[in-house]
Amino acid sequence: MKKKLLALSFAMAFTGTSSILHAEDAIDAGKEKAAACVSCHGEHGNSLVSIFPKLAGQHSSYFLKQLQAFKNGTRKNPIMSAIAMGLSQDDMADLGAYYAAQKISANELPILDDDEDEKPATSNASDKTPLQAIIAQGSDLYRNGDLPREVSACIACHGPFGEGSKPAAFPSLKSQHADYLIKTLTEFKTDVRSNNPDNMMHMIAKKMTTEEIKAVAYRISMMK
Repeated sequence: MKKKLLALSFAMAFTGTSSILHAEDAIDAGKEKAAACVSCHGEHGNSLVSIFPKLAGQHSSYFLKQLQAFKNGTRKNPIMSAIAMGLSQDDMADLGAYYAAQKISANELPILDDDEDEKPATSNASDKTPLQAIIAQGSDLYRNGDLPREVSACIACHGPFGEGSKPAAFPSLKSQHADYLIKTLTEFKTDVRSNNPDNMMHMIAKKMTTEEIKAVAYRISMMK
């Protein structure tokens, strides 16, 4: 019995070590393949251009799902579709492993446009700055949604800190660029994008106002 247990222990240790080495190999391979992504998505997946998403820290399950959608045409983007067409399943997996292992960068506070320099009508706190009022509105929507209008709370799928869910392939949102989040929610709202389970994001974004989309995006961009 002792010999069997010892053999089992060695087998488990070998399997664990093998898995770690395989993951490290995938990350290293992904790093090499990511060289072509730097111009848009930045070093280590932290894009410096706010309309291009940060990829650092993104769940590999979601990352792989989106590349497959670009490749099969269910998600439309001329540039990304062309790139995805040249990627194999292994390429996608390696890139996903690499970006998932990177640390996402924090954002600076958003800068309001001149026409945003008034507090949202829904804000009750007279002592808040316009930016604080918008972020507070976004925080309330993120955590509580708006049940009478059937706007679901973001926290239900994306977690209390915007961390998402790897098993469910729900994306991590924390520290994402606000401009990219606004663009994405607007695309869901206007049917430009619909490659999500049961069109869930479309149904939520459709009921959100432009002000609410901006508020939620600003709040999420400040999550760390």
